Amino acid sequence: MQFTLKRLHYFVTAGELNSVTKAAEVLHVSQPSISSAILHLEEVTGLQLFVRHHAQGLSLTPSGQQFILKAKQLLADADGLAHYARSLSEEVVGSINVAGFPTFAPLFFPGLLKQFRSEYPGVRIRCEEMHQKDIIQGLTSGRFELALTYDLQLPAEIDFHPLVEFPPYAMLGADHPLAGRKKLSLQELAPHPMVILDWPLSREYFVSLFMSQGLEPNYAFEAQSADMVRGLVGNGMGYSLGNAPLANLQALDGTELKQIPLKEQLRPLRMGVARLADLRLTRAAEAFINKVEEETRNMFAALFPRR
Repeated sequence: MQFTLKRLHYFVTAGELNSVTKAAEVLHVSQPSISSAILHLEEVTGLQLFVRHHAQGLSLTPSGQQFILKAKQLLADADGLAHYARSLSEEVVGSINVAGFPTFAPLFFPGLLKQFRSEYPGVRIRCEEMHQKDIIQGLTSGRFELALTYDLQLPAEIDFHPLVEFPPYAMLGADHPLAGRKKLSLQELAPHPMVILDWPLSREYFVSLFMSQGLEPNYAFEAQSADMVRGLVGNGMGYSLGNAPLANLQALDGTELKQIPLKEQLRPLRMGVARLADLRLTRAAEAFINKVEEETRNMFAALFPRR
């Protein structure tokens, strides 16, 4: 059966007023619109819903009396559904799916979620860590409403609001021959063995830094995780480059790391909030973005004081 809520509304109003004319006046539509809606309902249901009385309006048949009860219930349910949908967009309740870039999500998400949950206990947040390519796919497919990530090759349909800028730096083990330097250049680093983070789009970014200086790094190891990069660097297998500051200057095995600024003016990565540009955000998502903006600089200032 195919009938619209509008046709049901026309039918119910006519049934309550026992008049097509009065229903048209109340609903501010034409009489033919009311009559057409009633005829359509009778056609698709196979029921005679009204008895027409010449010059005296109309009255519901027994079938019409039963049908109008169900129609009223359906309209009430539809109104309740609309109210519920409005509450999702107007009240700070519901759920949010958020993606985060792995190099800084473990540092940033826990404190942020603690603060957000204390203010908005009615919002459930699901966080997933993934590489940039998967983040972009997740946003464009609607899997995630928001992502905290870098401005790495984001397509035009993704809106990006930058929050913090991270210039690249050199990461070295404590025993590396260049570990005592206060600043390093890519030209000084290039001949030494390099441990590169082999993630989609991330690798391209680090390689582009060398290319911008007419250099080619001396690849020694390719690692699939940030922890493996730190472990290899800490054990003297090479240096690496990074952007997200190190909260702990140790690898997982306890070996010491050095974070050294680079001399060149290289393109930094900006961390911020990414979302599908034409996605209408819920109040919960808007509140989360506001909290991210509020907490970002304070949290990173606390995690990474000037060394």
